[in-house]
Amino acid sequence: MADHTANPNQQWSEWRDQIRAAATDAQRIRVRGSGTKDFLGDTMQGDGVLQTSGWRGVESYEPTELVVKVRAGTPLAEVESLLSTKGQYLAFEPPRYGWASYEGATMGGVVAAGLSGPGRVSRGAVRDHVLGCTVMNGRGEVLHFGGSVMKNVAGFDLSRLMAGSMGTLGVILDVTLKVMPQPVSTATLRIEMNEADALSQVNQWAAQPIPLDASAWWDGMLVLRLRGARSAVASSVQRMYKERGGELIAPPLAEGFWQGLRDHSDEFFTRARAAVVKGGAHGVTLWRVSVPPTAAPLGLPGENLTEWFGAQRWVCTAVPAATVHELAARAGGHAQPFVSSQVQPLVDELDLSPVLRRLHERVQQAFDPDGVFMTGRKWGSLESARVS
Repeated sequence: MADHTANPNQQWSEWRDQIRAAATDAQRIRVRGSGTKDFLGDTMQGDGVLQTSGWRGVESYEPTELVVKVRAGTPLAEVESLLSTKGQYLAFEPPRYGWASYEGATMGGVVAAGLSGPGRVSRGAVRDHVLGCTVMNGRGEVLHFGGSVMKNVAGFDLSRLMAGSMGTLGVILDVTLKVMPQPVSTATLRIEMNEADALSQVNQWAAQPIPLDASAWWDGMLVLRLRGARSAVASSVQRMYKERGGELIAPPLAEGFWQGLRDHSDEFFTRARAAVVKGGAHGVTLWRVSVPPTAAPLGLPGENLTEWFGAQRWVCTAVPAATVHELAARAGGHAQPFVSSQVQPLVDELDLSPVLRRLHERVQQAFDPDGVFMTGRKWGSLESARVS
């Protein structure tokens, strides 16, 4: 638990001085926790780093209320360990990326990155579990959003705006999250089928009263996770087996698979990272593509893995970025470079319409009028993101 005798004013004062000095000197600051997301976006720009990993501790935990409040630098592993003692967990399954940093992910980075694991499709994204947060903006002001209870509808829900902001709007100081009880029963079913059939079948089952919790398709194999009441899981497995065959995966092996998928430590992602490094000069990139679940296969060459009932698709390819963006848009979605040998922002100019771009600019202006946090990590053009 956090040391409540410690006064946060000293730490916050140091950060406030750093932010205001940067604004005065027209410099940019990159917010950083433990660095597990350093590979995302252009982290080369910026005149300084605001380090949050030292600001750690669990402020409060109410198991009966399903709510936990933590400081930004608190390790994700520490929070998950605490929740497990009460049979609870973070249902959006945030990636830990242990291969990217020995220190492990921090809770501020979990929210700022806005990334979710396999359970996101059935249990919601990071933003759906954020109840409130405290943020220091580009003026050095401390802002409090949301609350500490599940039912909270006071004012604008700006706390969820922090999810996925990648440190471009301000410094997350603390965050209050909704937690959930661990599932009573879990089963994993593996079925051999091609990508098109897998997309069709998983969406048919998702529309039925089946406790389908997560899905993954790769290399001709569809893997499904069911979670819920024992009777519901057992009957659903029997029904799905009768319809399409397949086999049950033993719990230890299944758990290892889903954890590897969550943390990008399984075979597909390790091979993708190796391909990016090996094909550096050829521009090999691991793309994260978001499309409607029922969208047809994208048809891009290279390695492909599909999650979230078809809504999230990973593609490791050397195809030019413009082609990937075009195919994603044609399918009704968008593409994001995830791991690349080329330094590039997370959001390309091609991803945003003029109207959407303007909305993002206005939000940025409201939180960070001097561009202190606009390092180019998320947006492709720094100067065009400034509002005169």
